[in-house]
Amino acid sequence: MRSAMRDRTIGSAIDEMSMKSIRRRIVMLAFAGSGIAMLGACGAPAEQPAPAGLNLSLTQATASGAYVVTLEPPTTPPPLNRIHAWTVIVKRASGEPVRGARIDVGGGMPQHGHGLPTRPRVIDGDANGTYRLQGMKFSMPGWWTITLKVRDAQRDDDVTFNVVLPPAAAS
Repeated sequence: MRSAMRDRTIGSAIDEMSMKSIRRRIVMLAFAGSGIAMLGACGAPAEQPAPAGLNLSLTQATASGAYVVTLEPPTTPPPLNRIHAWTVIVKRASGEPVRGARIDVGGGMPQHGHGLPTRPRVIDGDANGTYRLQGMKFSMPGWWTITLKVRDAQRDDDVTFNVVLPPAAAS
């Protein structure tokens, strides 16, 4: 009798250990599956077309209309996966060049939810309101935005440009 009870206790312990092992494996598989799904989501996103009717003009008035800003890329289309510089021309609405402005740069890919891959900055303003935007880089084809915040003694104002890099720019 004692032997049968001991065998039953050993059998229950083995069953309990098996159940714990099965539960542990299920949890590990669930984590592994969710990890694989997350890695798949982080891969190269499917290329999305730019929204219809997007303003692609590289000369635009700032939000309040105080300045007119022109962006000049080094090539058309701009290079992909290479650091490059743009020219920025800032004028008042009256056409007078803006000298000594501080210009901050932002941007990114709205459809992908990420910013620029570098930290570009604007330097070297001259008497004609011409500045150099250095450190630009686009890491993939698609719709990008470039936002410039112009600050001078009179006011702060911003403007956002849309730039679409075609897949052919990748070569």
